[in-house]
Amino acid sequence: MQLYNTLSAEERAIMIDDAGQQRLTLSFYAYAKIQDPQKFRNDLFIAWNALDALGRIYVASEGINAQMSIPEENLEAFRTTLEVYDFMKGIRLNEAVEHDDHSFLKLTIKVRHKIVADGLNDDTFDVTNIGVHLKAKEFNEILDDPNTIVVDFRNHYESEVGHFKGAITPDVETFRESLPIINEQLKDHKDDKNLVMYCTGGIRCEKASAYFKHQGFKNVYQLEGGIINYAKQLKEEGLESKFIGKNFVFDNRLGERITDDIVSQCHQCGKPCDNHTNCENDGCHLLFIQCDECKAAMENCCSTECLEIIHMPLVDQVRLRTGKQVGNKVFRKGKSENLKFKHSGELPETALATAQKPSDIRQKIKVKKVLLGKAEHYYVKAQVGQFTVENHELNVGDKILISGPTTGDQELVLDKIIVNGAETQSAKVGDKVTFEVPFRIRLSDKVYKILD
Repeated sequence: MQLYNTLSAEERAIMIDDAGQQRLTLSFYAYAKIQDPQKFRNDLFIAWNALDALGRIYVASEGINAQMSIPEENLEAFRTTLEVYDFMKGIRLNEAVEHDDHSFLKLTIKVRHKIVADGLNDDTFDVTNIGVHLKAKEFNEILDDPNTIVVDFRNHYESEVGHFKGAITPDVETFRESLPIINEQLKDHKDDKNLVMYCTGGIRCEKASAYFKHQGFKNVYQLEGGIINYAKQLKEEGLESKFIGKNFVFDNRLGERITDDIVSQCHQCGKPCDNHTNCENDGCHLLFIQCDECKAAMENCCSTECLEIIHMPLVDQVRLRTGKQVGNKVFRKGKSENLKFKHSGELPETALATAQKPSDIRQKIKVKKVLLGKAEHYYVKAQVGQFTVENHELNVGDKILISGPTTGDQELVLDKIIVNGAETQSAKVGDKVTFEVPFRIRLSDKVYKILD
């Protein structure tokens, strides 16, 4: 039986658009003793694949951690698949502040040693002996207590774009790094301070609270459901937000706005900005903050070196990164000497700018289109793109859509095409077609014919 994806992310995105269903982005976790994680994983894949559920899920003998995208009409059926397991009955599903139909484009369920890597090898440590859960109103109240120390248990690139006021924001790249650092920093306050912690959805704090209780801290608290659930309760109850900025999320959105405050800067020019991106050079793939102006000037690259590389022939790009632990093999977490305005550790609590009100990111109007083919090359100086026609026929006068993760959705009307080296009026399946494209295209881009 098939227990893996057979569609590419691009193919899945097309299917989602064609289906026209509204999808929900949600997350959940549960610590529990799972005897056979591999069987558990396989059973989940079969059940969720049937519901067109997508996402990134980790399972281990200690539980499950999931971030997912689910058709709204399948939500109750999805809940039923969870209720099969006693430890997930009544589980809280953290719904995203901003839903995006393309937040996940594959169903990936992996078996791991632990659902949250902690670097601990202590058999006496009980991960279920957790701290006190606080709802948003209670969390706000305890933050006002002078005996409270609040700690952000996320990584530097997460806290940089948004955090709670007054929080300790460790300059770390992994959760496991933060545990000994905070333990050493607060070792003299095990009895006299409230140790209050938070993270994205609650899973890291769940383990951290148990760890610090194990280390002898008396008053340990955690934000129930993390920042995601906090933001939801703010809206429902009309509460003041003690969080400032954007909440980094681990899906294609890379963030959802909690307040309109921008507290970080473009890492290249210093302009107020909190939009993360990944370097266009697959041999780098650095995660960093980049404003629209720098994105256009640097073509989504983190440095002039990477900008030069993406203009090399693909074969040379592959040769440069062969044998190196780069690209998608390692998620480079936003630290580089090239980033002049990168900040970590102690972070500002005042806004640098106010974000513009976002438009509704759900796709309201479905453009009727058919897939024609894919991009083969882009001639930068001539501003000419080359494409292979794989489906249907292309004619002068056709309105087309060029679409890709970086290019976005760009529409053109063809007034001239070159087919297999000669100017003509139409192209058929198998033809190589070139025409003027007034913007840079990538090899991952697809070309569609827009139908009336």
